[in-house]
Amino acid sequence: MADIVSIRHNDELLALIIPAAYRADGIQFFTPGTFSQQLGYMNHPQGHEILPHDHNPVPRTVEWTQEVLFVRSGKVRMDIYAPGSRTYLESRILRPGDVVLLAHGGHGFAMLEPSEMIEVKQGPYAGEQDKERFASVPVGQIRIRG
Repeated sequence: MADIVSIRHNDELLALIIPAAYRADGIQFFTPGTFSQQLGYMNHPQGHEILPHDHNPVPRTVEWTQEVLFVRSGKVRMDIYAPGSRTYLESRILRPGDVVLLAHGGHGFAMLEPSEMIEVKQGPYAGEQDKERFASVPVGQIRIRG
């Protein structure tokens, strides 16, 4: 079984990686209740039922976009940057079946193989005002961890 990877900077959670090989029983939520994007894992035996339900309208405030990416195929390098400063911190390799929550800070991606990803983030979509682009880390400075 693979462990959940937490990427932190100055005690702030920047990203969570759930490797494809991660397994646990029952329901596990990895994000604090204060996050606007909640990420959990469920593993139930055959015959288990999640009762039908509906969600109530609850006003919420979203200040920062948080994203969840599902890697379907390929090999992707994820570069992580410190919040606010754009200082490069580290890189991780994502493979098929990996899931990553991007909670804070900057991030970029390089496709090391032809790759497919699915992205989930909060709406409504704010267009280009939602992000500020900046230069990628130079190749010679890349530090792959994990």
